[in-house]
Amino acid sequence: MSDVLDKLTSYNLFNYLLPGVLFAAIGDAVTSFTLLHKEVAVGVFLYYFYGLVISRIGSILIAPALRKTGFIKFSPYKDFLSACKIDEKIEVLSEANNTYRTLVAMFAALLVLLGLDLLVVSTFLEKRTVIVVSIAALMILFAFAYRKQTSFIRERIEQSAK
Repeated sequence: MSDVLDKLTSYNLFNYLLPGVLFAAIGDAVTSFTLLHKEVAVGVFLYYFYGLVISRIGSILIAPALRKTGFIKFSPYKDFLSACKIDEKIEVLSEANNTYRTLVAMFAALLVLLGLDLLVVSTFLEKRTVIVVSIAALMILFAFAYRKQTSFIRERIEQSAK
């Protein structure tokens, strides 16, 4: 287990594991859903997955929504790649920026979880229905994440070819 933890980069730690652990701890405390796991090894992977999902929510849903409202503005990706070659600190700043985005997504996910919990507790909605809808939503979320990542890879290849 310590080998796995040793291989975690700061990006993985602050953008996946930390938000996943916080989501599980807070969600477990304020809802009727059980999100914490008793076994440490299983828990680490589970919390990492929660964080990965939360990070993708931030990337696929939160960031575009904030861009559309004008709350944030991005530079073109090719300019980002060029600037990173000149100023190494941009990548560190970008990592911190992604952490903030992921924390925004975590709080949004907690609000959704609280809403789902209210529906389950106060209506006829069953947890099984929530699970089925959640699996479908995760499949769609990761399909969009895959498309976005493929686009980044293609853009980097095109920039390298120039």
